[in-house]
Amino acid sequence: MKQIPVALQMYTLREESALDFAGTLKKVAELGFNGVEFAGYGGLPVSEVRELLDGLGLKAASSHVPIEELQNNLEKVIEEQKILGSKFIVCPYLMPDQRTEESFKTLIPFLNEVGKRCKEEGIMLCYHNHDFELERLSDGRTALETIFTDVDPDNLETELDIYWLTKAGENPVEWIKQYKGRTPLVHLKDMTTDEEQFFAELGTGGVNIEEVLHLGEEADIKWWIVEQDVSRKTPLESIEISINYLKKKLPYLAN
Repeated sequence: MKQIPVALQMYTLREESALDFAGTLKKVAELGFNGVEFAGYGGLPVSEVRELLDGLGLKAASSHVPIEELQNNLEKVIEEQKILGSKFIVCPYLMPDQRTEESFKTLIPFLNEVGKRCKEEGIMLCYHNHDFELERLSDGRTALETIFTDVDPDNLETELDIYWLTKAGENPVEWIKQYKGRTPLVHLKDMTTDEEQFFAELGTGGVNIEEVLHLGEEADIKWWIVEQDVSRKTPLESIEISINYLKKKLPYLAN
């Protein structure tokens, strides 16, 4: 089995990070994660964050960067990724007023332009989905299909979120197969099997995590990324359950 590293999306530990960013990174490393996906840098200079990562043996898998930052400060964002050693910038979320069909049409050339500039600097732009991108547009395609079809594949890859795909009634395995070779990042999440469909620790819900993991090498996935948007346990308890599940399914993690 290809040894694909596992990162934690730091948004999971947003409250802990706000209190002690360095100490929280240390706890992530101690649990056995190989890297982190950033959603901000705790107010620290990225050079200092890189020193923390190096000292803890962690890698920067990628960074979630708000679309406004990509619009207004792209060169700064790119430079920060170079300092961190991150090879992926992720467009993470669209606000409700950005989810109209007209907005998606204007998003396409923007992602093309940003992705092209990132690629010139050796960084790949990715798009992270929620469930709203699975709604169909007037031509019958989903918004997510439209984004991944109409943006030049050289300029945009995917960060498929298997929880949100499942919540939208889609099969994440089929999506990963459809975009194999273009899916360097995958958000691993589980979902409760009741009507609430709440966020669940890996291995405790109904998402077919095992089949997703089996696709890693075939789909050329570079990073598995654990995220627990909200938890009924403490976030640290949640990610410990999830990483322990992955250590059982991916034995190389336990070494």
